[in-house]
Amino acid sequence: MFTQTNRVRRRLVTGGALLTATALALAGCGRSEDSGAAAPESTTSVGSGPATGDLTVWAMGTEGENLPQLTKAFEQANPGTKVTVTPIPWDAAHNKFTTAITAQSLPDAAMVGTTWMGEFAGLDALDPTPNGFDTAGFFPGALDTTKVGGVGYGVPWYVETRVVYYRKDLAAKAGITTPPTDWDGLKAMAKAMQDKAGAKYGINLQPGGQGSWQTVMPFAWSAGASITSDDDKQFTLDSPEMQEGLKYYQSFFTEKVAGTDLPPNQTEAQFVSGQVPMFISGPWMAGSIAKLGGDKMKANIGVFELPKNKTSTSFVGGSNFVVFKASKNKDSAWKLVQWLSEAKTQTEWYKLSTDLPAVQSAWQDPSIASDPLLPVFGKQLETAKAPPAIVNWEQVATAFDAEVEKMAKAGQSPADTAKAIQTKATSIGTGS
Repeated sequence: MFTQTNRVRRRLVTGGALLTATALALAGCGRSEDSGAAAPESTTSVGSGPATGDLTVWAMGTEGENLPQLTKAFEQANPGTKVTVTPIPWDAAHNKFTTAITAQSLPDAAMVGTTWMGEFAGLDALDPTPNGFDTAGFFPGALDTTKVGGVGYGVPWYVETRVVYYRKDLAAKAGITTPPTDWDGLKAMAKAMQDKAGAKYGINLQPGGQGSWQTVMPFAWSAGASITSDDDKQFTLDSPEMQEGLKYYQSFFTEKVAGTDLPPNQTEAQFVSGQVPMFISGPWMAGSIAKLGGDKMKANIGVFELPKNKTSTSFVGGSNFVVFKASKNKDSAWKLVQWLSEAKTQTEWYKLSTDLPAVQSAWQDPSIASDPLLPVFGKQLETAKAPPAIVNWEQVATAFDAEVEKMAKAGQSPADTAKAIQTKATSIGTGS
């Protein structure tokens, strides 16, 4: 199961980074016609023969440390091919990529955080996914993170999503025998945890702050909201559906079912103590809770899909694998990406890293299917969504988080919150 290290890493994956001065400068001048060098051509198809030659790859965090163990099998299947993986710390990765784009010193292929896709595609750094590349087996929401302006760049490599965690023993004490499936049921369960199971708060929800949009947007999506228009050129953050999701989220705070006074980074401890026996998060938290609470607590960890309004829609995060347009060995680089996308390879990678497969068929492997919790995440991933791959998303997300905090802590109305988010987002622009 997942560890505390995974938890920090996943937050960095989906949190991304704001455009740096380097990237902004490149966006203004990077592909001028008088640069003196012809732009590399895109790959249209992948050859049928084996990979050849040397390949350079960048990957972040523990993925970068573990990937060489996996690519040994690719080298064995493609004699004469050498894959050199450079591990990069997450906190240095964004600047390293943008600097390399400026200097035209990129690797052949790389792991890229999903929220960086719009930026890097906008800088003309990514090679479009070749024709005939089979993408049908990926989770739909994960595949959407590779699409910028209707064009696919790379493939999803691993995924994660958010579900509701709960204490099974305290739920039984509260008279809850079956997890809820709708919004009213979730609120009722959280209240029962307070009234009958002795919890201070029924559920732990982020009262704004960094990354809170990842918990709020699923409720808005479930109400039918969208972040942008279908062409990703206009924001639609003040719709009635968005306000409905915000109103429901705020109600947990106004009704004192969730608190704004909980100390940060104590979710696991509050869960183990029973002080707050429910929260929404990703798969890595199960390992953290089990480590803190021991085997008895591990047996009492329960998870269920986000309850439904119009739909049950969570957030999908993770990382993608791309090929850079400037690569001198693109055909072999795409063969590597293709190999990484095979169900067998994805299963082996899960066993090596505990990263959840982006390919749905890999979830049939007993190492995943027999886990008491993971199948719930797999089911949630079938309908999970990601924000649009637009250049300025991280700036919009920061504005979103700030307004959610006003709503949760200061009582700003959902209508005013949606209006403020829309105004700020429109001012920032999509970057397209």
